[in-house]
Amino acid sequence: MYFILICVLLVVLYLYGKRNHNHWKVKGVKFEEPIIFFGSTLNNKLKNVCFSERFINMYREYPDDKYIGFFEGNRPALLIRDPDIIQHIFINIFFNFHHRGANAHKEITEPLMKNIFNADGDLWKIVRQKITPAFTSAKLKAMFPLIVEQAEKLIENADGFIKTDAEIDSRELMARFTTDFIGACGFGINMNSQNDGNSEFRKLGKRIFTFTNRDMIVSILKRTAPNIFKHLHLVSPEVEESTMKLLKYVMAQRNYEPTGRNDFIDMMLELKQKGKISGESIEKRKSDGTTETVEIEVDDELIVAQAFVFFAAGFETSSSSSSYLLHLLAHHPDKQERCQEEIDEVMARYDNKLCYDAVKEMKYLEMAFKEALRIYTPVGWLQRRCVAACKLPGTDFIIDEGTDIVISAQGLHTDDKYFENPDEFEPERFDPDSNKSIKNNAYMPFGAGPRACIGERLGIMQSLAGLAAVLSKFSVSPSKSTVYKPAYDPSSYQISTIVGGLPLSFSRRHWI
Repeated sequence: MYFILICVLLVVLYLYGKRNHNHWKVKGVKFEEPIIFFGSTLNNKLKNVCFSERFINMYREYPDDKYIGFFEGNRPALLIRDPDIIQHIFINIFFNFHHRGANAHKEITEPLMKNIFNADGDLWKIVRQKITPAFTSAKLKAMFPLIVEQAEKLIENADGFIKTDAEIDSRELMARFTTDFIGACGFGINMNSQNDGNSEFRKLGKRIFTFTNRDMIVSILKRTAPNIFKHLHLVSPEVEESTMKLLKYVMAQRNYEPTGRNDFIDMMLELKQKGKISGESIEKRKSDGTTETVEIEVDDELIVAQAFVFFAAGFETSSSSSSYLLHLLAHHPDKQERCQEEIDEVMARYDNKLCYDAVKEMKYLEMAFKEALRIYTPVGWLQRRCVAACKLPGTDFIIDEGTDIVISAQGLHTDDKYFENPDEFEPERFDPDSNKSIKNNAYMPFGAGPRACIGERLGIMQSLAGLAAVLSKFSVSPSKSTVYKPAYDPSSYQISTIVGGLPLSFSRRHWI
């Protein structure tokens, strides 16, 4: 009797663990063979690769297919390889794919995942609409003196390192610069990362982007059984507690009222004073077909979530991409010399002072930065979730509601269909005066469509300013520890990081 019960239980567990795993076979779509219960979610761990590499490898394994199926637990997912289909999903029929897909459960969203990067539906739409004014050209220009202040500290910091050791981890150098700038422009506080690499804020920044075994297990559990583990938090308790503590302290210092600083926290406190924010729903319709107006309460939890992503995304992506450009310039001295000649020439027109207008004129530096983003894309994969079944253009294939969509931005960026000699560092491919054009949606380091990165211009501005400051005073070259093609950290999750940093040799161009 017990034997029969055990056999029945095993059969039930097997069928439960394999549910939906014939989804792509029935639809006639090529797919990665899933593991019972887990689907493809263990692949990056089993193959010891980061998430970005996992999707790059899948992208390259099927060079002649427009899309490939896989499974996140038991949820069907689809890797899209074709830029025209990507355009369709991200822009043309965006309303069918407006969910990011980071939240495993439909209804329960943990506190820090309520930020505009990860939030879905009306919460995402209305909060983004209200935050967008923080990134206008006028606002960015007003922030620039803060960048100059931190850029001066960056130069002092680099010079201090040179006095003790010519080898500098450019990744850490730029991370401290961007951390302090985000602290100043976003929260009105001195994070002191440039003077103290072990400051509370620098440690918090490192932890946010360290994907630990705990984080991996929670992520797998939530994707494998979202209903059972709906109350588990993807964001680790120490990150959640530290962020909440930091932001509540900053708001308390201002008595929970705007202070006239016109920084990010001031803007959020202004919204909090209104109590609720409202806008047209992206999800709800009246009986006559018109959109409903919905309201969102602005509480401390919502403010902290937005501040969390402003801090995390603001320093990490910019420091990663700017340090990788320094790495590439160290190996291409002719390109470095051209960047420095342009910087010198432009700065001379502005009394050798770094300013907003000067950085805007550094076109070759911007081209080199865009090329670095192509070769090494910090956010190497993008995700969406289908909220309403629809047919892919030019096919009879229907994507079902609930299907996750993944784009390997890094795969597209290194595909020779779209970029000639994709492994070569060629800033000239981004020359706006060139006759060559880049295919739409084959280059998307900041995403595309209505959910593209809201801070793109801020990220580019602070990165170019930091790079101009460094290259105006220093030259970089490979050091004894430099690896030309450094390895990705297998523990990387949303943002790809490099194992061992990016050590380079710095030398003064002029006495400081």
